[in-house]
Formats: sequence, C-alpha cells, structure tokens
Amino acid sequence: MFYMHVHGMGNAADLARRVKPAIDLIDRAAKQAPQSAGSAGNTPAGSLNSVALAKVIGHEGEQSGPVYKITIGRPDIDLREHGAAINSRMGLNTWAAFTGTDADAMVAGDVAMLEHEVTPVLKALRANGLHIVAIHHHMTDVQPMVIFLHYYGTGPAATLAQGVRAAVDLLGTTAPTPR
Repeated sequence: MFYMHVHGMGNAADLARRVKPAIDLIDRAAKQAPQSAGSAGNTPAGSLNSVALAKVIGHEGEQSGPVYKITIGRPDIDLREHGAAINSRMGLNTWAAFTGTDADAMVAGDVAMLEHEVTPVLKALRANGLHIVAIHHHMTDVQPMVIFLHYYGTGPAATLAQGVRAAVDLLGTTAPTPR
C-alpha cells in the first residue's frame, strides 16, 4: 500500500478534472484486484461493535460497508496555506479505520500531531501493539509544522481502540519541549 498526497491550486472544477484520471486508475485497479477468502471485502458490515469502539475512543464514526472510520479534527491548530484555513475536511485530522470482527479486527489510521507530540504519541501506539508505517509532513514552510503518523494493528477490536485512544489522549495536551 502506498500513500500519495497531491496539492493543487485553481478553481474546484479544474482541479477535479485534473485529478480524475488518477482516481479512475485507482477505481479500475480495485475492480480488477482478486478478492481472497480472508479479505476485508468479504467481512459482513456490522460485525464490529461500532458503539463500543466509539465509546472507547471518545468519538463517533461512520460505517461504510465493512469499515467503521472515526475521524477527529484538530481545531486547536490554526494552520493556513496560501491564506486558506486547513481544517479537518482538508486532512488536518486524526483517523482510525476498523474492519473485521470484535475478536479479530484490523485498524489503520493517521495521527496529525504538532512536533512536540510525536514522541509521546509514537510511544503510546507502540506500547499498545500498534505498528508505525510512516512519519512525515505534507506542507513545508508553514507554522506550526504538522507531522502525520500512519499506523496499523491487528487483534481484538477493543484492544486496538484502546491503543488509538492512548494516542488521541495525548493530542493537544502535551507541552512543547523548551529548546
């Protein structure tokens, strides 16, 4: 799995027209990909207790087929690029996407952090058995710098949710380290 982030400027219709060929390629590849017997695509919707997951994490999510996704914005961060406010809908958020069953689930997600939150969040995720996939930032020369951490984990859904919650609880609460 590879992540690719794109950036463009212009009117919305032109940007949508220009990104459409890439989206079409992804759609074609997804339709041609073979589904294995154990793939998440064969997991029945509703086999996760989404109410319990939301309670553990402290935020409600949305069900889309077999995936239950919780998205948490970062309204505490005033981030702007080219004069435009970057908000939760534009990717300044933390999310966790769950699939599987309560006993055997998978979570993948992204954490949006300020620089001083990286080490505590990294330690919290690892202490809870979640694996780090990538740590990076999307925008250069903006203040504050926001760093994104991608993670995944497998196991009982409640245990995974507790790991996500441990990281979420650190956001906006840790003080910057003096330099």
